[in-house]
Amino acid sequence: VAEAEAMVAAARAAAERGVVAMVAFNYRRVPAVALARQWVAEGRIGTVRHVRAVYLQDWIVDPEFPLVWRLQKDKAGSGSLGDIGAHIIDTAEFITGERLTGVSAITETFVKERPLAAGSAGLSAGGGEGRGEVTVDDAALFIGRLSGGGLASFEATRFASGRKNALRIEINGSLGSLSFDFEAMNELWFHDHTLPAEDSGFRRVLVTESGHPYAGAWWPPGHGLGYEHGFTHEVKDFIEAIAAGTAPAPSFEDGLRVQRVLAAVEQSAAEASRFTTVEGS
Repeated sequence: VAEAEAMVAAARAAAERGVVAMVAFNYRRVPAVALARQWVAEGRIGTVRHVRAVYLQDWIVDPEFPLVWRLQKDKAGSGSLGDIGAHIIDTAEFITGERLTGVSAITETFVKERPLAAGSAGLSAGGGEGRGEVTVDDAALFIGRLSGGGLASFEATRFASGRKNALRIEINGSLGSLSFDFEAMNELWFHDHTLPAEDSGFRRVLVTESGHPYAGAWWPPGHGLGYEHGFTHEVKDFIEAIAAGTAPAPSFEDGLRVQRVLAAVEQSAAEASRFTTVEGS
């Protein structure tokens, strides 16, 4: 948190000299996620009661996968919690427009020791000689309370066999629900609970229409976008903010906000899952 606070101070000082900055939470720029935020803001699901978010990967299930930098706390800061848990925290708060105010958490390191890495690139690595200690979490689970009174649950793991990049979130409200899975990133599922029971259930919305966020700048309806488009949308929003003289989002303050949630999760897990207030909430 101290490092994040220093970065916020640096960003503020830079802004006074006309230099702007933005944190790269790229999943905000997926059209279906942006549409979910829009619909929540419009009141289409009513008061938020539940958030259920998971981020599931499996790239270190093999206990002989080498000890790359992501598995070393002095280089990565934390494991699944900081690497992928940060994304579902931001995505949940972004869509709902609410903040996590407190958490109760548990973390685990399933494989305590791994072969030293001879070299790595991306999520691939070659094994070297000797073994070293894994000093980060392999999985993190926590529950939380939202600023609007709703409840939330989060799971981040790189040990979910068969899951490659399954960022999933479901939001249940007093009037309906929304559901999203990044492995089907062009789809948003919506349930309108105000309809008669015989018309109830979730319906699939293909988020590729010209009126959907970002989608209209690309292909004809039904022609899906990919992972790379979220980064293009980041650059677009950043440049447009500069041109308009407005502050780009998410800001370094938003990044600090997520970091404070991560710190509360770590503290709670270290204290036998004691419910821990998020600083500044």
